Order: sequence, then structure tokens, then C-alpha cells
Amino acid sequence: MVPEINNVSVVGAGTMGSGIAQLFLQGNVNVTMIDASESALTRGRQKIIGQLEQLSQYGLFDQNMISETMEHLTLSTRISNVSTADIVIEAVPEKLSLKQDVFKEIESYCSRETLISTNTSGLSINQIVCALEHPERAIGTHFFMPADVIPLVEVIKSEYTSSSTTNRIMAILKKVNKKPVLIHKDIPGFIANRIQHALMREALYLAESGVASAEDIDTVVRYSLGVRLLFTGPLEQRDLNGLDIHYDIANYLYGNLENRSSPSDLLTSKVENNELGIKTGKGFYEWDEEPEAVLQRKNAQLYELMHWLEK
Repeated sequence: MVPEINNVSVVGAGTMGSGIAQLFLQGNVNVTMIDASESALTRGRQKIIGQLEQLSQYGLFDQNMISETMEHLTLSTRISNVSTADIVIEAVPEKLSLKQDVFKEIESYCSRETLISTNTSGLSINQIVCALEHPERAIGTHFFMPADVIPLVEVIKSEYTSSSTTNRIMAILKKVNKKPVLIHKDIPGFIANRIQHALMREALYLAESGVASAEDIDTVVRYSLGVRLLFTGPLEQRDLNGLDIHYDIANYLYGNLENRSSPSDLLTSKVENNELGIKTGKGFYEWDEEPEAVLQRKNAQLYELMHWLEK
């Protein structure tokens, strides 16, 4: 049975936290967004309103419902306000010690029945929850940015997570129209980031070796793999191509693929030279636009795609 959710607390009002809060607000759930910084809470609230307005432009949300939806949001600087939540989702920065401390504090205020989840891109769920008195009700939930738009959520069990907790969180996420995937082993990077970094490692090698420009490498991925991957995953595609064909290609190609176990020299040099991407104006590309404007444009493209998919 799908559990009734009345109250959700999101700890952390940054980009991910506000996106997760928005997701549940769109599902008519009462949300308390908690952050030690009042300015972060204000920015988070404004970001949610801006996202809802943008969604309405693409027919994905009713413009007339924005004010009513925002009435379900409460802002707080006190973590003790998690006490009324059915589920608490922690979305603080990716630092293990910080997440451990926040988890212990959350547990000290909420009831035994409350679900606690951590939004992390790859930190060990076992290590985050092991200090809890009741780690069986804790689980990992890796949302993808923007959290209110990208359908997938990776749900990661720790060695302590109960089947009841797993079933409840999967049902809750489905209820707010997510596509949760259960990951049975707590491995670094989970699934998406492992595949993404394997792709990135090879892309960096191709750029570093002078095989093609960064723009051309991106074009290859966008207009071949990217188009197809939306409809056919890599394992299904191998079935369509024939595993015998893949086997033959693997025999001659795998030995030539990049397999280094540390960041490439190209990536290292860019970081050392403060060429960090859009936030410094230069990375693999030259950036002369404001980061927020670029992100809004990219989000708009995602909204258009989601609108098309819904139809």
C-alpha cells in the first residue's frame, strides 16, 4: 500500500534541498525546509517560486496554483522542527562528518517511525547511518538536479536498512511521480555516477590525446548516444545489436580504453589553473554568461522534453 504522507522535512535549503522541497510541494504535501541560514531559506523559497513559474510556462504546472502551493511551505532555522515529519530528507553539503552529525541530530528529535534519508551523490550510506540508534529506518535517496524535474531517484540500502523502510520510501517516491531504482549494495558512486564518470574518463582521454575538440566530443555524445539512451539503456541496446557483436568489439577495443585510477593530467591542470567551468568563466569552454542564465536555459530545455514525454 502507498503510505500517506502529510509532512516532509528537508534539511538543507540549497539547490538540491529546495528542489526536493518543491517536488513534495507539487504533490500537495506540507514541507518544512530547514537551514541554519535565514538567507539560504529565503533564496530557497524564491528558487521554488521561480521554478514553479517556469514549469507553468511549459504546461507542467498550473500558474494559478503557485500561491496555494507555497502556503504548504514552512521555513525554519531550528532542526527540532523535524519532530512532526513522516519523512526527513537530509540535503546538506557532501561532507561525511557533517552528514553524520546532522543525522544524529535529526534522530534526537523525530519519532521512531520517522523515515530518515540522505541525499548524496556517492558517499557511503553505511558510514552515514552507522552512528544512529535506529539505523534500520535510514536509507539513501540520490536525487538528480533539478530534483523536481529529473524522474530518477537512486534508493540505496545500507546494511542496516529494513525491508519495511525500503518498501515505504519506494512507495513514497512513486507517489510523487518519481522513478525510484533500488540499489542493493552500498558501492561508491552508486549506478549513475559510476557510469557518468566512466564516460567522462574516456572523454577526457580523447580530449587530452588531441583526438577531437571538447565541443566535437560533446556533439558525438549528444547526437548519438544521448538521443538513443532516453529510449534504450546500454544493456538493452546490446541485446538489440547482438551480444556476439558486442563481444567481438570488446575483444579488440577494451584494451585501448582509458582505465587510469586517478584524475587525468588535463583535468588536474584545469583545476590547478582555476579553470573550473562556468563559475570561473573558463573550463573546457569559454563562458561569458551568468551561471544562473545558463542553468535556466538548460532547465527550460529539460522542461520542454518532459512536457513532450508526458504527451
